[in-house]
Amino acid sequence: MSDNGGSAVGLLSYETLVHAVAGAMGSVTAMTVFFPLDTAKSRLQVDEKRKSNSTPVILAEIAKEEGFLSLYRGWFPVISSLCCSNFVYFYTFNSLKKLMASGPGQSRPGKDLLIGIVSGVVNVILTTPMWVVNTRLKMQGVKFRNEDLHQTHYRGIFDAFSQIIANEGVGTLWNGTLPSLVLVLNPAVQFMIYEAMKRKAGRGGRKISSAKIFLIGAIAKAIATTATYPLQTVQAILRFGQYTSDAEGGGVMGSLSNILFLLMDRIKKHGALGLYKGLEAKLLQTVLTAALMFVVYEKIAAVTFRLMGMNKKLKH
Repeated sequence: MSDNGGSAVGLLSYETLVHAVAGAMGSVTAMTVFFPLDTAKSRLQVDEKRKSNSTPVILAEIAKEEGFLSLYRGWFPVISSLCCSNFVYFYTFNSLKKLMASGPGQSRPGKDLLIGIVSGVVNVILTTPMWVVNTRLKMQGVKFRNEDLHQTHYRGIFDAFSQIIANEGVGTLWNGTLPSLVLVLNPAVQFMIYEAMKRKAGRGGRKISSAKIFLIGAIAKAIATTATYPLQTVQAILRFGQYTSDAEGGGVMGSLSNILFLLMDRIKKHGALGLYKGLEAKLLQTVLTAALMFVVYEKIAAVTFRLMGMNKKLKH
């Protein structure tokens, strides 16, 4: 078979599909376990008048004011978005890795970073509308400290899509796309560090334990999250739909103006540390979630390959 034919088969291979499904299932499992931490993080990012207390205090306040189940408000739209998003990311990442496996010149970490960036861009373009709707539904019924924040009532995912398009225009579904595109560096850096540490840990054919996978995943995500957190806050504000731009024009320059304004406004109101409001909750949630996700992902993929008689090691 020609190289081109092999590449085409690689893109549509069963192995790539297994990686994508395993990645999606791993992320869903991990997010469900640590979902209350994501709730705390979202409140601190969007509600500027909520004090930046410790994560346990924030969770206790939310449970006391709105009930324990409010900690899981918006679980289904988040899980739906996350499942689709991670399926797209893992499928694209592993497909591109197959295509570039025999490519000359570039170092392995360099290839991993490039593949991660391209996968992130594809993921952002395809799944941003789901995350915009997910953010609206997650905040529905929330008791904000900031009384200026208003909400629209949505009856579900499809109703949210319909109302947003009818009242705010189709373009609103891609609110926050530019910071999201910049934020592809987050999973790209995460996967680059994860792949490099995993290769080092497995050097010489050594078996990597689940505990090591958990630790490697946690370290990789902690570094990536801390580096990009201010943009994640801007992304959350734009997706929630409570910021109206006064900038003239649209497109890339208008989006850049919005991002810079929100960053400077955050610094003006809360100081430089205001850019990292909610970071504790975010690190707890995202680091633990990513670490558990990688463990579940590796296990599901390994078991599936073994059951199907593929007898392949997961090479990263």
